[in-house]
Amino acid sequence: MPDVPEPVVKLVRWSAEPVSAQILRSTAASVISYVVAVWLLPNPAPLTAPLTALLVVQVTLYSTLKTGINRVNAVVAGVLIAIGFSSLVGLSWWSLGLIILTSLLIGRFVRAGEFEIEVAISAMLVLGVTRVANTAWDRVFETLIGAVVGLLFNLLAPPVWVQPAGESIESLANRMGGLFRDMGGEVAGHLPVARAASRLHEARRVDHDIVEVDASLRQAEDSLRWNPRVREGALSRIVLRTGLDTLEICAVVLRVMSRTLTDLAKHRTEEALFPDDVADELEKLFDHVAYAIESFAVLITSQVSASAETAEDRLILALADSERSRDQIADLLLHNVQRHPRQWQLHGALLAEVDRILDELAVEKRSERLVEELDRIGSELGERHPRLAMIRRRLKGSEVYRRSSAAVREAFK
Repeated sequence: MPDVPEPVVKLVRWSAEPVSAQILRSTAASVISYVVAVWLLPNPAPLTAPLTALLVVQVTLYSTLKTGINRVNAVVAGVLIAIGFSSLVGLSWWSLGLIILTSLLIGRFVRAGEFEIEVAISAMLVLGVTRVANTAWDRVFETLIGAVVGLLFNLLAPPVWVQPAGESIESLANRMGGLFRDMGGEVAGHLPVARAASRLHEARRVDHDIVEVDASLRQAEDSLRWNPRVREGALSRIVLRTGLDTLEICAVVLRVMSRTLTDLAKHRTEEALFPDDVADELEKLFDHVAYAIESFAVLITSQVSASAETAEDRLILALADSERSRDQIADLLLHNVQRHPRQWQLHGALLAEVDRILDELAVEKRSERLVEELDRIGSELGERHPRLAMIRRRLKGSEVYRRSSAAVREAFK
């Protein structure tokens, strides 16, 4: 089998990425909408159609439907305002200001969303031409053509952005794991206050990463809504969202642990932070916790059952190792505090923070949280659709319902 050239391999990889696919889809939709507008309308350059298609073809089917409706509302409202003003006043500085003010106010009432300014833009463009009536309706038709083409593109092959969201979650977990290992490598010997404060600053910056991951996850959640390519979209959204919530709690505990070590370093400026035996066990503990966090991220982002089972086994093993190290450290710190009781409360705080992370990452707690979230979504759906809730209550006592609920719970274990 002949070797494939490296540029071809890179091109195939790039074309498979969601971002590159979105670029190609947007370009194709814009060109097709322009060709259709030229074929159907008398305008020599109907650029409103490809512009609308470019704006309507968003990253998800859900946002495409929402954006298309909002943009059409905005353009139609702007055109009607321009027709009304053209019959009453001409174009001057005061009429321009009045039409902009009116368009922005009406944009709020027609619920144009992020396209409120498009109402004013459409009104100004139409008002500035000579043949207002014909140009106005041509602009409406161009907008409709672009919106329909953009919608069809996302109906044919709506993108799914779960993989980029999973990669961002794993990247966040890897960074948190790296910080835990760095902390473990600094507990032996003397820890300068400046180095401890620097580690605390890095732990605080994890909050910015969580914001970026949350944005990526929201995009993935939108891509799962109304997507015919996804069979269990709600289930995937719940798994990823609850997983990110757990990692966010772990990030908060990481920041608190960094602050605890910094406070210890401030009190022990000329001596070792911990005795050698305690420092060795703490380094092992932080490594086990880092491995547990990374395994947890792989578990919640794995799409293949075999990979998920492997990640779960690794997580269980890492948690077991962490608990053993934690118990040994508790005994060592207890004897050490009895001999040297200074800052004993910081030692206890460090152990409590480790316990909190291990509790959040526990497999049993994850299963309970997933089931609770499913029940909550089912209750909200029942409130919006009472008939479905009634059918659900009737089926709840049946054997089929019990077996299906047990299967769901077993899938989360």
